[in-house]
Amino acid sequence: MFYAHLRTLVVFLLWIVNGNAHYHNRDKILDKDENYILVSPHRTWWDPVYMAFAARPKQFVVMAKKELFKNRILSWWIRMCGAFPVDRENPSQEVIRYPVNALKKSNRSLLMFPSGSRHSQDVKGGVAVIAKMAKVKIMPCAYSGPMTLSGLLKGERVDMNFGNPIDISDIKRMNDEGVAEVARRIQMEFDRIDEENKTYNNGKMGNPLTYILRIPAILLALIWIILVLLFSLVASFVWDPDKHRSWEKTETK
Repeated sequence: MFYAHLRTLVVFLLWIVNGNAHYHNRDKILDKDENYILVSPHRTWWDPVYMAFAARPKQFVVMAKKELFKNRILSWWIRMCGAFPVDRENPSQEVIRYPVNALKKSNRSLLMFPSGSRHSQDVKGGVAVIAKMAKVKIMPCAYSGPMTLSGLLKGERVDMNFGNPIDISDIKRMNDEGVAEVARRIQMEFDRIDEENKTYNNGKMGNPLTYILRIPAILLALIWIILVLLFSLVASFVWDPDKHRSWEKTETK
């Protein structure tokens, strides 16, 4: 419930800021009862929100760098949404165990950026190993739009486009060759989606008249944010989301 509420709040804020988002080929998304790994090139700070909103009502667990868990309220938010900390310098087996458990034992899918950091073109092998162990498909998508906050504020067009699901069940072993083949399939679909996105982007900016409607929306958003912050601060002292995850109560077999 909190996941859906926070997702709606963040998307509402993005609408206030930009208001020119478009979603394509959502019919390609796997059935809501089937778990999968949603992957995309990591290009901006806000593309994860557009991804999660476009794939609604499916909810996701997310890998997040451990530094994000230092702030009490932010840490509680992202843990409530299923995020778990990752030490990029010294990754542990938890990086694999946690998402595999979630994919197998919950109704949540995994949102993941195979390239790791933003703007990277390298497709890493973590997604291949997790998909193979959890026996799920990989659902590719790609963000196209402003890369800077100023571009987002100007109302530059945002396109979130979904590709074809990738089935890796035919790959028997996740050795170097197997991982390379998964990476090739993912990158090939990313490239195809990016080319398709070029046909959608007509360069039109958002309608400036909509900003008039956003004035009362801004006031509503400020009240909403304050209430969420107060609720989150109090709740962080009485509710530990890590202790209430059903997929963490038993070990993956």
